Amino acid sequence: MTNKAASTKTIEACVYKDGALWNVQFGELKRRQGNPGKTEHLFRVVGEKLPFEALASVRKHLFDKGFGTSGVYVAHDSMGFPRYIGRGSIFARLKKRKEVQDLELVYFSFYVVTEKKHEREIETLLIRAAGPLLEFNTKKKRVNIMPGNIRDYEAGTYFYERQYKKGR
Repeated sequence: MTNKAASTKTIEACVYKDGALWNVQFGELKRRQGNPGKTEHLFRVVGEKLPFEALASVRKHLFDKGFGTSGVYVAHDSMGFPRYIGRGSIFARLKKRKEVQDLELVYFSFYVVTEKKHEREIETLLIRAAGPLLEFNTKKKRVNIMPGNIRDYEAGTYFYERQYKKGR
């Protein structure tokens, strides 16, 4: 067993300030000394439970830095519970979702995925983990169907699947 040293956090800029309560800062996680071997990142950029008021500022900063704005996103209520999960154009979709559920949604999270082909699988995993909390995600919430459909994953994925034994 190896003990991996924690990454160090470097803050580069303050992206959003609302006065007394919230600041949203941009930074980078840097690895400590040593040979990490060949590492591949699943996520290029992440932001978790940021206030919706910072949406435009974060989008502009991400765009100015040259990062993509497509990936997986989560809209949270005032208690931090996920209420909507989706993938695609992060900021346009979150803005639209906030317009529809203005009073219910307070925070947002997003994950810019390095390989676009993984967006669907990450979205599927998050939707399954959040389960019945997704009150506003009626298009992706399946009622009266066994949880999980193996076809939600990408082609070429190996799987184990539980099946109901029919008859004898």
